[in-house]
Amino acid sequence: MGFILGITGGIASGKSTVVNVFKEKGFPIVDGDIVARQIVEPGKPALAAIKAAFGLEVILPTGELNRKKLGEIVFQDSDKRQQLDRILNPYLRQQIKAEMAFWKNKSPLVIADIPLMYEGHYDHYMDEVAVVYVDFLQQKKRLMARDNIDEKTAEAKINSQIPLAKKRALADTVFDNNGSKEETVQQVLNWLENHFEK
Repeated sequence: MGFILGITGGIASGKSTVVNVFKEKGFPIVDGDIVARQIVEPGKPALAAIKAAFGLEVILPTGELNRKKLGEIVFQDSDKRQQLDRILNPYLRQQIKAEMAFWKNKSPLVIADIPLMYEGHYDHYMDEVAVVYVDFLQQKKRLMARDNIDEKTAEAKINSQIPLAKKRALADTVFDNNGSKEETVQQVLNWLENHFEK
């Protein structure tokens, strides 16, 4: 049976750098963001539930979800955002668990890339959780550069998540991404060497 390593971080913390190392080594990745997009494809029950709750205005003429419209609705209203989370949560959880179970029988190591690992209590399904950590100033600087946004917007985005310092305290493993990309990659390779000599 495969070992499930959950990987999480914060916005602009460098999580994809870490996940890509595992991907390049050939380990299967269960990506929470991809699953979240798949469960709202046309014909899926989660999309029907969103349509029932938010109306036809969030559905494009093609039958696909109008992400922009839905985003506008939920970002202005925290009650609506919580409602959307409540609708999506069971579908998302079911699909993520199904994918992890599928890969667990096929690979010695499965990576579960879940942005809201602790917020959604996905840590209970993991054998170990790794947090990709950067300090607040570094995170803010990277986010401003990546998304071309001002300091205030960057801080608001970061503050909407559980602080990375808190996630770091909960983690089994920490990949410190304050240094260079090469240093971060080396930490991942060291972890692999200690746990999984392929």
